[in-house]
Amino acid sequence: MIWLIGNKGMLGTELSMLLKKSGILFIGTDREVDIIDHTALKNFARAHTTHTIDWIINCAAYTAVDKAEGDIENCRLLNTEGPRNIARVAKINGARLIHLSTDYVFNGQRSTPYTEEDATNPIGIYGLTKRDGEIKLLEENEKSYIIRTAWLYGKYGNNFVHSMLRLMKEQESVSVINNQRGSPTWTRILAETIIKLIQSTAEGKTIPYGIYHYTNEGEITWFDFAKEIHAQAYAFGILAKACKIVPCSDFPAKVKRPAYSLLDKTKIKNALEATIPPWNESLREFLCDHA
Repeated sequence: MIWLIGNKGMLGTELSMLLKKSGILFIGTDREVDIIDHTALKNFARAHTTHTIDWIINCAAYTAVDKAEGDIENCRLLNTEGPRNIARVAKINGARLIHLSTDYVFNGQRSTPYTEEDATNPIGIYGLTKRDGEIKLLEENEKSYIIRTAWLYGKYGNNFVHSMLRLMKEQESVSVINNQRGSPTWTRILAETIIKLIQSTAEGKTIPYGIYHYTNEGEITWFDFAKEIHAQAYAFGILAKACKIVPCSDFPAKVKRPAYSLLDKTKIKNALEATIPPWNESLREFLCDHA
């Protein structure tokens, strides 16, 4: 059985839907089981002994990047202490653990994709607490997979695609940052990859524990992303009118974002023998599903 923690978030909801569709036995929790309370986690796992917990997937996190700068302790508890507690409970139960992390563990001051072996150097509280969470988790439980991802969007919850579609419907023009480079990631393909990881090990394939990177393929700016959202949404009839997309070099924020967020995905592609779709193809499928 899989225990999905953070099942009501953007990725967690997507995972819940796919697990149900795949007929995989799982139980999901969100805020009703506090991840900063080790005893609560341990008691929940102990109470659900009808089926052995073989896997724990942690999608829970503090993700308000700007707010984190003035809410350091809560961010630290959720992003650092929470993963450590989950790792301890996973080890107690003999469960394998999948934990989601972020490109924000890097400072973004380079021009080639980051590998899993590159040194981390976060530039804000959010990235710092996520990096520390990775360290604490691996210290507690070596039978863990950490998947770093970036620029996540999907059907459920607030994200860049939903925000752009709303603004493009309401306004004649939209200004979008044009000096940050990365690759968007559709929650559907990330969720499918997580399930593939679990199924591959069940089939006897050896997937080494440790850190992996996963995003869609391709390198763009947020401005490029917005232009393609507009073009595809207009073609699908999601947008009834054209909207001008204007590039800009800065926007109001308490913390600087990584200027370069490309993650090298060679390791996970080799481990899972996976082909990752380009970002614009995933966007097209996402918008087509919701046209």
